[in-house]
Amino acid sequence: MSAARSLHPSPRTLEVESLAVFDRLVAAGTRTMQGWHVQSLDLRGRRGQLEALDPQGAIFLGCTFDGGAEDSLRGRGALIFPRLEAVPFNPYRSQLYTPHELYAGIAASRYEDTLDARVYQWSIRPGQRHRLEATLAAALHDHAIGSALDDLTRSDLCAGRTMVGVMGGHAARRGTALFEEAALLGRLLARNNRVVATGGGPGTMEAANLGAFLSEAPELEFRRALTDLAAVPSFRPSVSAWARAAAAVVERHPGGTPSLGIPTWFYGHEPPNFFATHVAKYFANAIREAILLELCNGGIVFLPGSGGTVQEIFQDACENYYGAAETVTPMVLVGHEHWLRRFPAWPLLQSLASGRQMEERIFLVDTVEEALDVLAR
Repeated sequence: MSAARSLHPSPRTLEVESLAVFDRLVAAGTRTMQGWHVQSLDLRGRRGQLEALDPQGAIFLGCTFDGGAEDSLRGRGALIFPRLEAVPFNPYRSQLYTPHELYAGIAASRYEDTLDARVYQWSIRPGQRHRLEATLAAALHDHAIGSALDDLTRSDLCAGRTMVGVMGGHAARRGTALFEEAALLGRLLARNNRVVATGGGPGTMEAANLGAFLSEAPELEFRRALTDLAAVPSFRPSVSAWARAAAAVVERHPGGTPSLGIPTWFYGHEPPNFFATHVAKYFANAIREAILLELCNGGIVFLPGSGGTVQEIFQDACENYYGAAETVTPMVLVGHEHWLRRFPAWPLLQSLASGRQMEERIFLVDTVEEALDVLAR
């Protein structure tokens, strides 16, 4: 999708995201910085090296310099984006988030004091989305997240494995049959060498990431986690209690199976879940939705949901409707009663798919085991 592809670096771009990389390039005898993107580095003490390099065509994003070095670089052709001190996040970050970063301090304080909550409160200040400095910071941040997500897709985590999306309602409460079903789906997918991707929020999203995270845990431990989480069934009224219950499960199982969550601060009332080990959190929901659909090259399983899930079904259907044969991915809707009667998306999806390449790649099943079988075929 064009929204995601525009975030990918060009072949001539060199991402310099650590001092070790910078020093290695300098030691190798590099003379020009053409195409360098130097991101969030403290370059104090390296003025001599910078003076010896030709910075024409280089971009510095949120770096710190010795006195006078910044003016020298700019005067010799470098483009410098300054550090933005008035925002509660790093717009130039080079990595995805982790739950521990977003929820840092949750064990001893309230959710409202965490990074995740502070960023959301910043984003909804009156008039914030119309302020140039705020929209610029948010756009730079989302670009950085897109770049980090691109790095993830080229990493060992995704090598030789397809990514399967799990979509469903955020309102599914811990301790319910639907939550357990979603957790079982995530567990089965990860056990079948799939990378699980969700919208990164609560409900069925949390459950699918949980199942993936505990995919290598014994059945007894998996069931214990479900029981423990059910003691705090929802993030309402207390996100703090909800997150602490999840953090306790993670603490018992360090090194769980990685999975991806792609949440958004646009829906800030939905906190990110603690079980997606890699969190690509965006400000722009439209970009987040488009990228999540694009990444799911192994198909998407749609569990029962309402407005948001229905939107995702037909957004994915649109991609498959207009896509070339090789880009069409499976769509698996779980729950005859839900998708035929409560929210009759299936008949419309069938009509849309009739006579198209996607017709043989849409499925309606009743269990997550059937969904896994469909994907395997």
